Amino acid sequence: MNLEIISPEKTVYSGQVESVTLPGAIGLFTILDRHAPIISALTKGVITYSVAGEKTVIPVNGGFVEAKNNNVSVCIE
Repeated sequence: MNLEIISPEKTVYSGQVESVTLPGAIGLFTILDRHAPIISALTKGVITYSVAGEKTVIPVNGGFVEAKNNNVSVCIE
């Protein structure tokens, strides 16, 4: 699936991933390939995404995520 993480200053990441785990308002949740459409607010925590088995962690103070049609868009503070 395609993941795009943007902040007010720059594009933090844009590319293909195997999974992404996000700090939702009611706890951590993971989005995998062909996930059902979702929109969620994000809280302070970390975003973890996996590319070819290698995980990357990005700290966030909040934001929101939208996943639809195998595209995940994340706007972070």
